[in-house]
Amino acid sequence: MYEVPDQHGKRIVVTGANSGTGKEAAKRLAGAGADVVLAVRTAAKGEQAKAEILAAHPGASLEVRQLDLADQASVRAFAEGLLADGRPLDVLVNNAGVMNVPARTETADGFELQLASNFLGPFALTVRLLPLLLAAPAPRVVTMSSGAAYRGRIDFDDLQGRRRYSPTLTYSRTKLANLLMTLHLADLAAERDWPLLSVAAHPGYTRTNLMTSGPHLNGGKPGLVESIGYKVVPSQGVEQGTEPLLYATADPGAVAGGYYGPRWAVVGPTRPVSTPRTARDKAVAARLWAEAERLTGTSVAVGG
Repeated sequence: MYEVPDQHGKRIVVTGANSGTGKEAAKRLAGAGADVVLAVRTAAKGEQAKAEILAAHPGASLEVRQLDLADQASVRAFAEGLLADGRPLDVLVNNAGVMNVPARTETADGFELQLASNFLGPFALTVRLLPLLLAAPAPRVVTMSSGAAYRGRIDFDDLQGRRRYSPTLTYSRTKLANLLMTLHLADLAAERDWPLLSVAAHPGYTRTNLMTSGPHLNGGKPGLVESIGYKVVPSQGVEQGTEPLLYATADPGAVAGGYYGPRWAVVGPTRPVSTPRTARDKAVAARLWAEAERLTGTSVAVGG
């Protein structure tokens, strides 16, 4: 099992920290000494996760804060709360997401749900928290992508899936968007001489509730191909599946724009993995970044 380096003195925000890879990451980072903010949509579930982590690590420093990434008002309120604290933020772990929502669903902001939860929410959160991140000595933004990103395509004419919606292809689009965001942020950091490390990870096929919660939204259910795939594709437990995220978050070997995942794509020990060719298109990345700024009303220039 990957041993997280000492994290004493660091403040780390983990989104979606009440279950799956988020909870496992929060547990192991707190166990290594970090002060961890559990950013969760449902506070009660966050408190339950906090209790479970404290049972394993009685001296852990944990705080639960409410955050719904699908709601821009919630993102703004969460960020404003941290900014009001005034304490530098060492790492933002953009882990939370939703997968394969069966029917196109819109958020309160009028965004398609998967795009809002997986990309626009984390984007706005990252931009709004940049002042705190850049106040830390060696900050990181770590964003969870997926092997599904290889199937993703950015269609600027139908980014919200209004003309054509596919649960799986929409998910793939959001995960490609995560990689484009990661690499563009790494480029911005280099251009502006920020000490910030922008890194991505993917968990392979890790057994978490992500596989079932999204497909069952609004009374839906996984399609036949998905259901069969869940049973026959090799998978791994959350302890192993979280290790690419932990490596990206805490390891001194992680590099700017790095992407880390299981050695054998769906399972295995952590190693650097290649990004899809579509994720390395700088023009698309810059255009997507600008569109995300427009949609969310956030901008690097003004810090949100």
